[in-house]
Amino acid sequence: MSKTCPITISSWTLGDKCSFQERVSAAKAAGYEGLGLRAETYADALAEGLQDQDLLTILDQYDMRVTEVEYITQWADENRSYEQKYKEQVCFHMCDLFGVQYINCGLLETYPLDHTAQKLKELCRRAGKRRIALEPMPYSGVPTLAAAWEIVQASGCSNAGLLLDLWHWVRAQQPLDGRLLEEIPADRIVSLQIDDVLPRPYASSVLRDESMHDRLAPGTGCGRTADFVQMFRAKGVQPAVLGVKVIAALTATVAVRRLLQDKPNTKNTGIWAGCLALALVQAAVLFSRAATSTCPRRRPPAPRRCWRRGLPG
Repeated sequence: MSKTCPITISSWTLGDKCSFQERVSAAKAAGYEGLGLRAETYADALAEGLQDQDLLTILDQYDMRVTEVEYITQWADENRSYEQKYKEQVCFHMCDLFGVQYINCGLLETYPLDHTAQKLKELCRRAGKRRIALEPMPYSGVPTLAAAWEIVQASGCSNAGLLLDLWHWVRAQQPLDGRLLEEIPADRIVSLQIDDVLPRPYASSVLRDESMHDRLAPGTGCGRTADFVQMFRAKGVQPAVLGVKVIAALTATVAVRRLLQDKPNTKNTGIWAGCLALALVQAAVLFSRAATSTCPRRRPPAPRRCWRRGLPG
């Protein structure tokens, strides 16, 4: 396993309709070095009747580990719900259980800078030694890298950092020449996620739907995935993980079961396995050297369904 930057399959790539063992087995079969878990997918594993030790045993069985924990939301609300407070504590527990040092978070709601910075400061204090990785998303209350960095700086917390995703970067119309990174220390960029984008974005009013339906495998769209990764390499960024997030075409249930060959005679059995393998290969190649990303001539088929539990990162 890569000691400094394990190639990690996002929890979103495998969705939320598979068992914990299926999740781990699928990630291992596709060649990933680690897997991400959301608080929701951890709760699903417990609902199967598994205990924490059972999860660790399954991970050991496949020589895998959880390398990413997410996703704290609504942390800037003045009156946070008990559900959100408990979800936050679950994320803290997951970090301690699996040995993960950071938690991804996002914020759909829009607040004044001083309010958001103060609430991030409070979250970072509650997190203790764990790092909080704030993710800018173009349809959210933190739409750009500049907005996210301003909040992180204003919080004054050394354990506050950034999670940067190619899809969000491109859909925020941010350049890939490194200019936006000039004032940001490399060690404040906690994690990177790679995927790819369609030639044309969805309408702004439904842009979030695109993030849930049509995130392509790295290097298969128009996002210049190689340039994105090379930009951070040139900056000297050493992310905790390189996450691969593919949310497109097939449902999670079909993807996992086909990958495990539960239905060997089903048409297109190898599609999702090929997609995951492609994502892995692209991630490995892109992070070791710059490559060329091409743009498909035709739009991929529309997804049959999407899953909407939690907030996409």
